[in-house]
Parts: sequence; C-alpha cells; structure tokens
Amino acid sequence: MKGNLIIISSPSGGGKGTLIKEVRGMLPDLGYSCSHTTRPKRFGEEEGREYFFISHDEFEQRIEACDFLEYANVHGNLYGTSLAESRKVFSAGRDLIVEVDVQGALQMMAKPELDGARISIFILPPSFEVLRARLTARNTEDEAGLRTRLKNSFDEVMKYPSFDYVIVNEDLSTAARQIASIICAERQSTDRQTSAIQGILDSFDASRHLFEGD
Repeated sequence: MKGNLIIISSPSGGGKGTLIKEVRGMLPDLGYSCSHTTRPKRFGEEEGREYFFISHDEFEQRIEACDFLEYANVHGNLYGTSLAESRKVFSAGRDLIVEVDVQGALQMMAKPELDGARISIFILPPSFEVLRARLTARNTEDEAGLRTRLKNSFDEVMKYPSFDYVIVNEDLSTAARQIASIICAERQSTDRQTSAIQGILDSFDASRHLFEGD
C-alpha cells in the first residue's frame, strides 16, 4: 500500500504549523518530514522539530545534489523538503504530511518523484485583518519583514484554486478536525484499498462453489 502525500500550505501566519501538530496528535500514524531552512532559529524553536537549520552554502550544495523534493526562496530565506526523508515514510506505506509555503506547494504538486496520491490543502485565515493580527502577535519579524509577509499574502491567497481542499482556520480545533477528516476519507479511496478489496473478492470466489447448482 502506498501512502498519500498530504500538502498543507498557507500564507505566512495562516497557522499551518500549529494545525499540523494538532492533526498529528489525532492521527499518530501520520508521517512527518521536517523541512530545511536557512532562516535563523526563532526563540523556542528546536533543531529537527520546527526545521533543520542549515547555512546557505549547505542548502545550495543540497540543491546541486538533488536532495529536495521541493525548495523555494521565501521572504529572502531558503526552504526545502528532504526527498530522502519523504521516501522513508512512503517506503513504510505511511501517509506523509508536509508543511510548505505556497510557492513550494505548487512545485511539489507538479513533480512526479514520489509514488502515491497528492492531497493538497490550503489554509485560509478568516480575513486579512486576522492574518495581520496573528503575524503581529507572533513578534518574529521586524517591521520590514512583517510588511513583506503581509504584502506577499495578497498573491498567495489567490492560489487557493490550485488546491484540492480549502480550510478556513478560524477555530484551531475545528480546522484540525476538518483536515484529519480529509485524510481519513482519502484513505478509503479505491486505490488505497486495492489489497484489502482483492482479499474480500477472493473470499467470494473461493465460496462460489457453495451456490453452484442453485
């Protein structure tokens, strides 16, 4: 059985990281690939939990070695999803959930490297005002950085039609349950259940002799 690639994307401040943590708590069998970035570590972040923090030179070397499923320059910093780590999850037949910016998500959705279905979910804030308030309260950027992220959000939200699903992140618990429901529903697709279905069909074929002659 092949796992699904669950792509979670949003404008900066949309809450995708927090939502993924909630969803992983609901679905503990869900695989997760921690991204690499060149941006500085923020207060309270841990290596290998939020991101793998690497230098710009190392990131460029990894690009040359084709180590990334996708990568993008976002607000002046590089972000990328490890191809090797993603394949580890898929080789075990598990679903993989990834947190990725809009630019990287569109790249990932277009690439054929990994087996399994791609399920893309776009996280929308309830309004621009809410997004601005969340980014401001986060207090992780200076004024210039905040303005850049807010300015970019206008183009990013308009990419929502490229995604399979849209979740409005007004209430964290509700939005997380909606994402978990999508993942659970996709696991019931015909393609995901081929082996189980075939086993059931085989049992009907093996039992056919019970009704022969009726």
